[in-house]
Amino acid sequence: MKESIFEIRDDFYLDGKPFKIISGAIHYFRIVPEYWRDRLEKLKAMGANTVETYVPWNMHEPQKGQFRFDGMLDIKKFILLAQELGLYVIVRPSPYICAEWEFGGLPAWLLKEDGMRLRACYEPFLNAVREYYKVLFPVLTPLQITNGGPIILMQVENEYGYYGDDTNYMEAMKQIMLENGVTVPLVTSDGPMDESLSCGRLQGVLPTGNFGSKTEERFDVLKKYTDGGPLMCTEFWVGWFDHWGNGGHMRGHLEESTKDLDRMLELGHVNIYMFEGGTNFGFMNGSNYYDELTPDVTSYDYDAVLTEAGDFTLKYEKYREIIGKHTQLPTVAFTTDIKKKDYGILKVQEKVGLFQVLEDISVPVKSTFPIPMEKLDQSYGYILYHTALEREQNLEKIRLWGANDRANIFVDNKPVITLYDRELLAEAQVNVDFESGAPLDILIENMGRVNFGPRMEYQRKGIEGCVQLNGHMHYNWDMYTLPLDNLDKLDFTKGYKEGTPGFYRFTFEVEEAGDTFLDFAGWGKGCAFLNGFNLGRFWEIGPQKRLYIPAPLLKKGVNEIILFETDGRAADEISLKAEPDVG
Repeated sequence: MKESIFEIRDDFYLDGKPFKIISGAIHYFRIVPEYWRDRLEKLKAMGANTVETYVPWNMHEPQKGQFRFDGMLDIKKFILLAQELGLYVIVRPSPYICAEWEFGGLPAWLLKEDGMRLRACYEPFLNAVREYYKVLFPVLTPLQITNGGPIILMQVENEYGYYGDDTNYMEAMKQIMLENGVTVPLVTSDGPMDESLSCGRLQGVLPTGNFGSKTEERFDVLKKYTDGGPLMCTEFWVGWFDHWGNGGHMRGHLEESTKDLDRMLELGHVNIYMFEGGTNFGFMNGSNYYDELTPDVTSYDYDAVLTEAGDFTLKYEKYREIIGKHTQLPTVAFTTDIKKKDYGILKVQEKVGLFQVLEDISVPVKSTFPIPMEKLDQSYGYILYHTALEREQNLEKIRLWGANDRANIFVDNKPVITLYDRELLAEAQVNVDFESGAPLDILIENMGRVNFGPRMEYQRKGIEGCVQLNGHMHYNWDMYTLPLDNLDKLDFTKGYKEGTPGFYRFTFEVEEAGDTFLDFAGWGKGCAFLNGFNLGRFWEIGPQKRLYIPAPLLKKGVNEIILFETDGRAADEISLKAEPDVG
């Protein structure tokens, strides 16, 4: 692509000619790089001319001052690949992305600082953004269309009108982007209501809407804020996300969304959210909290146009027909050979208990008081609080103050109770006898930080307050951080006790790599690792029943799977199936 000018006037213009944005959302960080080309080719074949992506700050700066742009985080490679295929790019680099992503993309280390305030004119937050942008934008700005790249638009902030109304903050975010070399037009995206558009608007920046229905009605509201500019739905929600225990896979209304897409393209511009959802690998799922904590599942299938594994859907066919009414459909050859394989049943080969290997995979920190993860420089995974019961005669009541999200409690290495969400903050009744000096262990899981709303500022994980036993506060703790990023240190000869947290090892041979799906039927709750790569969480309550394993994560020869299970519900086997079970 040559150096060009992309403008916002009464419409979008590319080098002076009207330009219809037909875009689809693909998050590079939710898809293995080997499949980027396949997904982009399928997007182009549907008739789209643009791809949109968020940028997850927490992945690119996992520790303060330490940056990553390799592998699944090589955004430059993703953007250049889109350009190679003739696609333009919309980048949404705002520090907050929502996206049902852990902490909405904000890095957890922000919460190490007492009193941290997010997404407002609070200097410690703005300074952290400035330092991040100094590294991020030298990657992005050479790829703008004004420099011969494919980036045509960038977003200042994401759905800010749902969060706050600090216009000074929005202006500061805009200025930081301009100071870092942004020359393409800027947009905001907000819910299609007067209040959210009013709170999120910014002088000189085009407001756009996020919605999944009632196109004409939504555009009528949006029109009041665009000063005669183009109408665009930046997130046309074509499906929805699943959270654990929601009863079944969420699905959109295909007939209605097809009509909405048609009308959207008649009246304005669209970015389909999601074209492909992908996967919340690792501990990267977000959570919502309205009346209760609802952590999202590992799959981000979203009932998108392509499935989590990149397969075509009826939605793809219907949308392609609609888009074909508004533009000429290209002929695209798909160049990535993707197979699906059934590798059969895998038996547990080795197992070891968490308590037996604790000292091998974590170094304890001693403190009078419990300390939350973030203060121990831990962002994700689990944390175990260990102490001895030397003064208590028995245990009748326990209460965790300032605790999130889920706690398995053990006395003398025996499970006592599991507390979740608000149960953590209430007084739990138990009845446990033990000998003096018996160990008390509290294993707490960070189930994914809330990614939306005011609760984001209260997302320290583990225990921030105290542990109250039988009415008194209990002091003197050993804390073991368990990000589970060092499972090569596991010694499977160290013993195992049934009914307690443990690690389970499986191996299998691969001659030809194919996409496969890990079926965890018979297992309770935990996470899975393939050749050291964190595939994500599993939980027997569903709705997700199988974890997606893309073929590029496999290697020829012997492959290793390790499950970490917390609830003492383990089977003798797992299986690798050729198809998902999405419910």
